Amino acid sequence: MLEVSGLVKAFGNLRAVDGVDLAIDAGTITGLIGPNGAGKTTLFNLIAGALTPEAGAIRFMGERIDRLTPDRVFAKGLARTFQVPRPFPQMTVLENLMLVPLRQAGERFWNNWVRAGRVRREERLARERAMDVLELCDLADKAGEIAGRLSGGQQKLLELARVLIAEPKLILLDEPAAGVNPVLLETLVDRIVRLNQRGVTFLVIEHNIDLVMSVCQPIVVMAQGQLIYRGDAAGVRKDRRVLDAYLGDMPA
Repeated sequence: MLEVSGLVKAFGNLRAVDGVDLAIDAGTITGLIGPNGAGKTTLFNLIAGALTPEAGAIRFMGERIDRLTPDRVFAKGLARTFQVPRPFPQMTVLENLMLVPLRQAGERFWNNWVRAGRVRREERLARERAMDVLELCDLADKAGEIAGRLSGGQQKLLELARVLIAEPKLILLDEPAAGVNPVLLETLVDRIVRLNQRGVTFLVIEHNIDLVMSVCQPIVVMAQGQLIYRGDAAGVRKDRRVLDAYLGDMPA
């Protein structure tokens, strides 16, 4: 589904991403781990279109996307979340989702008068779809609340919901467990697994090793801008390069 080949991104003399080759198969939950500064977020930004690589190529569903803007990458069916959620804080939870669907007739100013019926129909369908997604993400009872007043964990769920309403084929999750209490984390992980069973593919950056080991297959390890391991959880615990460089204190 996603193929990254020879990808390079430098900031001055620092190669944050240094010749990365990575393939993500459809239907998987791939975990991307490594220490701070390994280049994981830079890799995400390159894939999502927020950064442009100096070298290499990114193909999604067989099509080159490494020169596309983030909105065009999103329109292709590749979406991302952020470690720190970015909702519209003064809008309701429901309104945050209803903004997402692309090419709504109401986005054109005059359509609200000359095509009012079409605008109303699209808004009704968007509302229904948004409520379905909020139900899936255990946020239906928060639909009328102001997004900025949600807890950190609930905002993570909202971040996921805002992505899901666009029905992406691949979702890049940036540290979904960060700042989430154990109860909400269990809900979040359950939703990720359920969505994966429905056919959504995930690439997940995560520092919560227990979460990665229990949910992700395969696991990819990145350090100093390069990928040093790809395999299963058992292999991560035994690979000497991983243990020596990054995860020497990883629980057995």
